[in-house]
Amino acid sequence: MNLDLAGLLTLSNLNGVPGREDAVRDYVLSQLESLADEVRVDAMGNVIAFRAGHGPQADTPRERVMLSAHMDEIGFLVRFIDDKGFLRVQALGGFDPRTLFARNVTVLTRGGPLPGILTPGGRPIHISSADDRKKVPELREFFIDLGLGAEQVRAQVRVGDMVTLDQVARRVGDLVVGKAMDDRASVFMLIEVLKRLKDGRPRHDVYAVFSTQEEVGLRGAITAAYSVQPTIGVALDVTLAVDTPGVEIDEAVTRAGAGIGIKVYDSSMISARTLVDAFVDLAEAEGVPYQLEVLGQGGTDGAAIQRSREGVPTITLSLPTRYIHSVVEAVHVADLEAGVALLLAYLK
Repeated sequence: MNLDLAGLLTLSNLNGVPGREDAVRDYVLSQLESLADEVRVDAMGNVIAFRAGHGPQADTPRERVMLSAHMDEIGFLVRFIDDKGFLRVQALGGFDPRTLFARNVTVLTRGGPLPGILTPGGRPIHISSADDRKKVPELREFFIDLGLGAEQVRAQVRVGDMVTLDQVARRVGDLVVGKAMDDRASVFMLIEVLKRLKDGRPRHDVYAVFSTQEEVGLRGAITAAYSVQPTIGVALDVTLAVDTPGVEIDEAVTRAGAGIGIKVYDSSMISARTLVDAFVDLAEAEGVPYQLEVLGQGGTDGAAIQRSREGVPTITLSLPTRYIHSVVEAVHVADLEAGVALLLAYLK
């Protein structure tokens, strides 16, 4: 399977923290023209694309399959502007402060984007003590320098403005690397699946949901699942691929390039065993590389779908990703291809 990765590079470069997914949503909507029977945007900002199935209704009623990939990325909101014009931020999603030193950022204001520098308060290495150099600062210690005077900052920036880390996506060998691969890589896969269903109907009714605010509590998927009322849920998200130096082999979770992850467990959900078995059997029958995934901490839209209304049999397909929640999140092309192939096989 040959994937046109230009769309993934574009998606990675777009800015969209929880509650501010507008640019990503606009791109998704532009890609969905002619790919669905119906497309709508709900009150939470979720994009919901419906594609009717072709299976008989009388003997075997069609399932309502909800596929969900989230559009938002981890980032920040401005929470305070001090007397010197430095910005303090509210984190949206989980950050490792060790990845945030001296980062270029963009503050999205009403008047347009402003470039800035995110760094922690304190002394530079030249004048710091040995104890200072060992310390990992907390998120509350970070600030943004816009290079402007306090009056200029106050005239242009307001509390609640979106802040994103700067990074241009690129190919690195067999990897696609950039910010927000969590979960734009899954958004890309879901769009690719819909493109490949354009000239043929799925077996069951498909609701492709591009959800909002996943990084702050699966919020968009909660309301989307309530509205769609699925009978089967499939979340698409990333998972850890810690197959790198310094980590024991049993802690890797998955390995980049070894196939799409079929989630068995994470701290938010246990996948329906019937679906795990069905996807494993299908992957083996179709020759699609896969790996079973057990993730000690973390969650996906699958948890929201699973707990909707009276409960929904749900599974997550997980894309192995190195360096998660950084600006160099890395996904393997072979795993992208495997994810698209397995999901297509299931829907057909």
